[in-house]
Amino acid sequence: MGTGSKSSHQSYAVSPTAVAESPTAPVELGGVLVDEGDVIASEAGPVSGEPQASGDQLVLDEAGASAGPDTEPAVLEADVDEFLQEQFNQVDGPEAEEMPQTATAQPEEGEGALQEPAPEEGEATAQEAGQADSDVPPGDEDQPLPEEPEEEKDPPLTPVPAAPPVGAPTGVPLLVGGDDFINSEATLVAYDSADGPREVLLTHISEDAEDRLLDALSIAGTHTEEIEVEEQFKGRLDLDKKMKLAELTTTAVTSVQHKLNHDLPMSEASIAKHAKAVDAVTAVLNDPGASEAEKAMAQHYMDQLDMVKDKIDNGGAPMAWMDTYEVTGPKMVTKQVQVSDGEPEPGTLVATVRKASRIKAALDSETGQSSWDGVTRSHANGTEYEIDMGDGWKAVYRPYKENDPTSTEYSLRGQLEVHAPQGSGNGEQLVERLEQLHLMNKPMTAAEGEWTYLANNIQAQKLEKAAGMKTAMETAQGLQDLQVQEIVHQRMESLMGLDSDDLQTQMKRIHLEAAHKVLPMKVQVVRDAVAKASGFTNGSELAASPGYDPAPTTDGRWLTWSRFDVTGKHEEIQSAFTGRALTHSIGDGDIASLLGTGVLASTEKRAVMGIGSGIGQSEQSDKLSGGANSVFLRVNSDSGYYGGGTLIWDDPSVLMRRSDYYGYNGDHYGAINPDHHNYSKSAITRDPMKIASFGGGSNEVMFRNGIDLLGAEAPSRIVCGSAGERNSILSSLSARGITELGGKPVEDVLCVTKY
Repeated sequence: MGTGSKSSHQSYAVSPTAVAESPTAPVELGGVLVDEGDVIASEAGPVSGEPQASGDQLVLDEAGASAGPDTEPAVLEADVDEFLQEQFNQVDGPEAEEMPQTATAQPEEGEGALQEPAPEEGEATAQEAGQADSDVPPGDEDQPLPEEPEEEKDPPLTPVPAAPPVGAPTGVPLLVGGDDFINSEATLVAYDSADGPREVLLTHISEDAEDRLLDALSIAGTHTEEIEVEEQFKGRLDLDKKMKLAELTTTAVTSVQHKLNHDLPMSEASIAKHAKAVDAVTAVLNDPGASEAEKAMAQHYMDQLDMVKDKIDNGGAPMAWMDTYEVTGPKMVTKQVQVSDGEPEPGTLVATVRKASRIKAALDSETGQSSWDGVTRSHANGTEYEIDMGDGWKAVYRPYKENDPTSTEYSLRGQLEVHAPQGSGNGEQLVERLEQLHLMNKPMTAAEGEWTYLANNIQAQKLEKAAGMKTAMETAQGLQDLQVQEIVHQRMESLMGLDSDDLQTQMKRIHLEAAHKVLPMKVQVVRDAVAKASGFTNGSELAASPGYDPAPTTDGRWLTWSRFDVTGKHEEIQSAFTGRALTHSIGDGDIASLLGTGVLASTEKRAVMGIGSGIGQSEQSDKLSGGANSVFLRVNSDSGYYGGGTLIWDDPSVLMRRSDYYGYNGDHYGAINPDHHNYSKSAITRDPMKIASFGGGSNEVMFRNGIDLLGAEAPSRIVCGSAGERNSILSSLSARGITELGGKPVEDVLCVTKY
């Protein structure tokens, strides 16, 4: 984070050996020098290296450093910017990179670095892949190269919409390249509001990416000042609170509603409550000193009381729920504001610390639209940063480091919101603005998709500590470091002319660019290691196997990745689950509303969709355990009795193909928080065969984010409470053009409880 010193930015510096004259051709990552000589990788250390003068053979010594065969490293000439030299010498060597969302792989005794692999059939060599960067017209070597039109070569797996559909509660799911986000997922949501759309990007960054995000910030210190600021305010008028008009009206409404619901005669007490409310509201309406806003508020309550009077006189059906009068607008308030103990570092974003919160959206049960005024938030147990990104843009981040897992909500750690100014058409910018936070900001391509697919399979199959995996990770990181140095070489002269802040900015961009360019080679290295850890001869054999599918499922409301040890053994998984089913009871919810949104959503997802709390059985406990990021299913008999409000997957393999689930053969509140008392390292499992054998009455199987009930993951049976409920739901689905669920006619999926 910003500290007033550039020491916090050192991770973006590189240390190539400086040269007096630029080499005529940089080292190519495919292991070949353009003009002469070969790159020789030592078996004693991970791949690493530095550009040498033209004609030198690049050799990696036992420590992993490079040097010419018989030469000392060249030095910069006297007129080279000293600061640039200092920056380039701040880092001693590459740091090993971990795969996203996997446990840390520990070094194995005696392991050496893998030699850089030859490209697999059908893959371009790094020399070919980097040729565009090498073909620089004479005299232009110092100019930044234009970005390649990547979309033409490898289009995004999930194109970014300019304007996500307004009011869609689940938003538009996206995949962002790189390792910065859990499962590479993000969601674009455009909330409806009276002032126009409120477009927000929601994502969950990986813990490994947090240091880079914090490095982009200048976080206010502990010093506070009392200042008067204008804030957007939503709430009741002061006069309403003083005279308790909302309370009096609600009391009258509730009393009469009770009589209507139970077909009872009106009582004197109900009539008196109505009269008391009318007197208070009339006093405001007749007050010549009341403002226009106060009179509008009083009229709102009088309209409600007129309806109550009609019900008192004439009876009839129960009334629709009546809302408290609230206003939205600017208001001057006095606040204690944390201010920085010093000037923010140039190029950083000012962030203030505050108590954690969540977007408090509202879901209209009639229209199915999600709305949010851009202001209202619900309270959470933890800490977050509000980040000013400039020009009306802002972000909200809940850091891992500031939220102790022993005492705060584990499920919110790492959550990031990026907010566009009010209005429509900000979809692409919402993704691009991630660069301000030092995060990857490009839609994921197919090559990047395979990297995430491999990462998820490493985690799901517990391959982190398999033989050769640590070495593969180091090799992959070494390739990325070489790519950074190659780009630096190409742009050396232009970088030397930059001041401190601009140099830091360019180095950060170079690191992001390098990560993107070298990814196909990193995928090849790690795929080979995963293959050998899984019993395959090499990566080519794994890629050709029937279960290997590095493309995510992108046609539903959630994006999911598969695991090849399940998709490649489909019949074995089905056999293991013979006589078993996965089930979910919706509790206090109802089937019609559930199918209205089309998703079975986790507690955290329901919050941003606008679905009120209280639907889950242990929502607050799940936030502390980490289970709030998943939905809970249970392994049961496929022939048991199930009451209304039950979802049943008679073929669990439909869901077990996913890579994001875990389970307990007992009630552990879905705990993934190692510091929570319900977490058990020995009991938690991701093994589908073990899950198939669950026999505990309170066993649980958790799926991240949720399940798309209208797509390929739809349940095979949905139990309704009555024939009337079933017919109503069938009519609703028919009106929406939904005739099948999971490939079955909806009439065969919807069934009725049999007593």
